[in-house]
Amino acid sequence: MILPHTDEAGDPYYIGHAYEQSRVRQKFLSAPDSSDPTPTPYRNYIDVLTDNGWPQLRYLADWMRVSTAPPKWRFLTKEDTRERATRVNMALLDFRIDLNQRHQITTMEHLTSILSPLSSDEGVIARLFVVEDLSRDVIETLGSHLDVDPMFFRGFISDYTWYHVHDPWTELPEMDIVRRAQSFLHVRFAHTRYFSDRKSFGQARREAAGFNVLRRIDNDANGKSISDIPGSGVGMVRSKMSFWVQPRKRGQTGPFHAILLLDPSITEGFPLWGGYNNPIPCPAMADPPPRSSARDSTFETVIDWLEQLTREEVQSIGHDPRVLFQKPLLMVCSEWLTLIRYANTRLSQLEWEIEAPILRHRHKDLSTTLDKIHSWRRRFPVYKTFVSEALNRVIRRQGFPGAVQDSLSTLEKDFEIILAEVSDLHERAERIISVVTAVMSIDEGKKARQQDRGIARLTYLAVTFVPLSFVSSFFSMTEDITKLRQTFWVYFSVAIPVTLIALIIVRFSDVVFDIGRWMIPRRRRAPGGQGRFYYDGTKSP
Repeated sequence: MILPHTDEAGDPYYIGHAYEQSRVRQKFLSAPDSSDPTPTPYRNYIDVLTDNGWPQLRYLADWMRVSTAPPKWRFLTKEDTRERATRVNMALLDFRIDLNQRHQITTMEHLTSILSPLSSDEGVIARLFVVEDLSRDVIETLGSHLDVDPMFFRGFISDYTWYHVHDPWTELPEMDIVRRAQSFLHVRFAHTRYFSDRKSFGQARREAAGFNVLRRIDNDANGKSISDIPGSGVGMVRSKMSFWVQPRKRGQTGPFHAILLLDPSITEGFPLWGGYNNPIPCPAMADPPPRSSARDSTFETVIDWLEQLTREEVQSIGHDPRVLFQKPLLMVCSEWLTLIRYANTRLSQLEWEIEAPILRHRHKDLSTTLDKIHSWRRRFPVYKTFVSEALNRVIRRQGFPGAVQDSLSTLEKDFEIILAEVSDLHERAERIISVVTAVMSIDEGKKARQQDRGIARLTYLAVTFVPLSFVSSFFSMTEDITKLRQTFWVYFSVAIPVTLIALIIVRFSDVVFDIGRWMIPRRRRAPGGQGRFYYDGTKSP
């Protein structure tokens, strides 16, 4: 599978741009594909909203028709489309006071049987559907049975950080008053992964291309450090987590129903430095050994943490269902801290390259170092935006449907620390760029002085040979030196004035050029045409 928005993928606007009708929708309406079933209620609902005031949902409707990111459309076979559309990897977590139970869901039939009708055992306080990688059928089934706000799914399926003016996948920001009424939360973050060689990195990119949601892994462009193993590198993935709680009607009782959307995990490579620190405290020696969590799978790790919710935490779900999102946010914080440590490592290595002459000679100049710093300078504002959004729109959010207390405020200090550290790294990168620019200017000055010394040597040679050349030319005027008296005066009477004129012209060449340009004005055509001309600065009669 080819990732969109790459040289191999070509022009992504074959699906249409923002100022024309969706070509995907037109294609499926004019010639329905066998992999596309009869229009279903939830997708019909999205189409109606798209045509009546919610144009951003057009991309979600196209996503459901294609079964993945629409720019991948022309690279899919019918078998690929069918597999992607029916892909299911979910878990239903039932939370009780005395027991948290997991139900694995791998088929649409199983999911439909759970949702039709939606019921729960006695004593269940909350039911959480944890979904890894969305699919067309999962969106249709969850959306229609739980009446999910389509903007919840729309905010999860792409990973763009900026847009062109004609992009049909653009997400416009919402006002805070609108956001406060929504019963869902989105968190964007980045995590790192180590690859031993370029082949491994290429395999990871192919894995990302196989996801239904659009996710890409970026090379950090810092893999040529002298302290790295040749060929190795670190990739950074922009990821998302989304959490939705079904709004409760007045007087409604029973368990909360919620959905947690997670990105698929890249299995190629290794977690950087073995992975983030476990936020759960180490058990005492007398306690039973802890369960081993799959650190390579975000899906399994999050479920493992959620299954370990304490009795008090489960009880507090009734006061604030966002308790279910607290553990996943701990993982987000841990990933940020790992990335910050990695960025600090790279900036320290770049400073070392500036200070150590042997490393500077290894790269011949500092242009390579400057390119590396610019890659971080470009990323830090993006990371600051991610953390600021999480802090202001999720952690500090005032009010949430169904909540009478705030369970996420305990994470505010952690996100503030992360934002401050990312800001510090951004400022540090700016300072390093200033230092590199200054050092490069000093190096250029040294090179210029070396060139000046070379020119001085040539001048010395010229001073040495010019008299010799003059003497040889002078004595070659005649064979009889005694006859040079008349020739001598003629030679100097001509040579000296000509030499002086040449020196004056060279010395005052700029003035001569300006006088000539003033005396011979250039003509230009008048604005109205009609054959009339104006001189520069003066209108002709």
